[in-house]
Amino acid sequence: MTPELRSLGVREIALDNSRADILAAAARCFMDRGYAQTSIDDVARSLGATKGRIYHHFPSKGELFAEVFRAGMDMNFAAVKPLSDLPGPALPRWRRMAMVHVLQMMVTKPFQRAVWIGVEMHLAGATTPEQRTVFNELLDYRTRYGNLFRATLLQGRDEGVFRFDDLSVTNQLMFMSLNSPIFWYSPRTGETRAQTEALAARVVAYAQGGLVFEGERAA
Repeated sequence: MTPELRSLGVREIALDNSRADILAAAARCFMDRGYAQTSIDDVARSLGATKGRIYHHFPSKGELFAEVFRAGMDMNFAAVKPLSDLPGPALPRWRRMAMVHVLQMMVTKPFQRAVWIGVEMHLAGATTPEQRTVFNELLDYRTRYGNLFRATLLQGRDEGVFRFDDLSVTNQLMFMSLNSPIFWYSPRTGETRAQTEALAARVVAYAQGGLVFEGERAA
């Protein structure tokens, strides 16, 4: 990761190298294969290691996946929380938060896809009773992250720069736009920092346009 991206708030995981390497390999496997089709063998092969190295840190695939999910959210929280605490008008703060969030989706895409997979598993009921307890905690973590944006949206509406009726719907639609790079973005060969940021800025501009939609009153 370049110093410039790090200066924008894009964060990597701060773990010991062995665990970090395992989580990065696992995130790529879960992104490429999905949860059900990924095995500890797959992660070990991706890492060029033995299964024993994986099991030394993570007793099961479920626990490994949960830690990948948690790491993805940790990255996002560490990047955006300091910006959400900044004083001043809502719009410039929202733009900075949104820009950093989109860059997270791009630069740490495998982890963010794992978060999405986890949410889908939970919504589909495709988890064991033991997993549901962990997933409930992880989804609560994700909700607390979303609340950072909700507070800024509300301030922006009070200031007259955002116009929307339903905060929950607006927040969901906003994140659909901001999260979208996890489905379509792949870095091009030789892509520069400026090009990555320019693409992220286009996503942010699109999401911002939706925040002035007035719902039924615009019909």
